[in-house]
Amino acid sequence: MQVSPNVRAVQVPDTNPMHPDYTSIYLVGHGQVFTIDSGEDFERYRWMLRGYLAAVEKAEIMLSGLSHHHADHSANLKWLQDEFGASIHLLPQSEDLLGLRLPERGVEFIKEGDEIEVSGGVKLQVLHTPGHSVDSLCYYLEDEGVLFTGDTILGGSTTTIVDLSAYMKTLDRLRNLPNLKVLCPGHGQLIHNPIEVIDDYIRRRNVREREILEIMAEKPEVTSWDLVEACYQNVDRRLWRAADRVVQTHLKKLEDEGKIKVYPGKQRKVDPAAVAKVAEEEHQRLEILRQADEIRAQMNRRTVALQEQGPAAEWEEQPRYEIVR
Repeated sequence: MQVSPNVRAVQVPDTNPMHPDYTSIYLVGHGQVFTIDSGEDFERYRWMLRGYLAAVEKAEIMLSGLSHHHADHSANLKWLQDEFGASIHLLPQSEDLLGLRLPERGVEFIKEGDEIEVSGGVKLQVLHTPGHSVDSLCYYLEDEGVLFTGDTILGGSTTTIVDLSAYMKTLDRLRNLPNLKVLCPGHGQLIHNPIEVIDDYIRRRNVREREILEIMAEKPEVTSWDLVEACYQNVDRRLWRAADRVVQTHLKKLEDEGKIKVYPGKQRKVDPAAVAKVAEEEHQRLEILRQADEIRAQMNRRTVALQEQGPAAEWEEQPRYEIVR
């Protein structure tokens, strides 16, 4: 999808309730392009990007920027490096958070205020925008008014937050960018009314804070989950754990501001062996999904190949036809 003269979006359909509509990988520049994010470790992301580059772009990836370390944005960094020799750009804070997803070579560290020049003289500003994660980055193509937001702002829903105070400062900063015309989120649709959407994000957080304080004023003590049950009754319950994390960021902000006091809880004791077993089972399930994704891709390629070959594989000698004279 063409976004602006120098920006295209490769939109990969997604069924995760946390990811509205699809997950996007963005291409900036022409010929030797800059990509933003790389998608999850499933073949459909690699197939979509590889196919789009070959069939539509006739281009290769020279540079790749990371919006933040979460796996649905960073799982194919090694593949980008191996397949295209792409140089991977990220904040130093992302290095330890990426773990084994980080390539062993071709990594360049960037920082707030850097400018990345892409083919054709296209220049991207690097903005450190913490809130969703400590290492969240936005990239801004000011000449075309295009802001790549990762998960800082999503298309079609609000996002999860780890630091609400930092996040509110981030939103205020993005709102005041010059020439802002369109937001390119990591998930969901493009946003062509950016100021209105950012203002709505700010309004929602302020409304939620007032709601939390009102509930707490009526009850002597509450847990974060009590607040989720009261505040998110009309929200899909599959999103409630994420909502609980958001509520906790509100509570931390209110605590830091001296508006509430906290009574420490007591965490359950964790059996390291049980945790390791769960992690291994999850790894096995992900491996099965990856294999299924690859088999599905092979079946699709075989179907296409059979269509291109025609009926020759079914006949030693095909019937021939001639007009009756």
